[in-house]
Amino acid sequence: MREIIKTSQAPGAIGPYSQAIRAASGRMIFTAGQIPLDPASGQLVEGDIKVQTRRVLESVKAILEAGGASLRDVVKTTVFLTDLRDFQAMNEVYGEYFSNEPPARSTVEVKALPRGARIEIETIAVLNG
Repeated sequence: MREIIKTSQAPGAIGPYSQAIRAASGRMIFTAGQIPLDPASGQLVEGDIKVQTRRVLESVKAILEAGGASLRDVVKTTVFLTDLRDFQAMNEVYGEYFSNEPPARSTVEVKALPRGARIEIETIAVLNG
């Protein structure tokens, strides 16, 4: 089983990919990497890494909810930063969204991200039942 998840509460795909895919008999959701785009305008949000991190996580949250999941179902995240000096500030905001029993996480510094974003986050969620 493979089902595409799509919501207008998060930025639409800016290329040939889906916001998320539900797989493994409907128990797993894989979100595409989300950059800090405003869902209404499709433009990169203005602001520092905290503002960009919050926008990304709000998009991830909306996509998961459209698929019947929540941030509590996330078991793994990958965070891509264009500057690891942003790690502490990103981590403060990230901790607000994943405060209890946070998922496993990898954080990687990359040379560049689409549209000049400073952060991108992808997730894997597992639904119970």
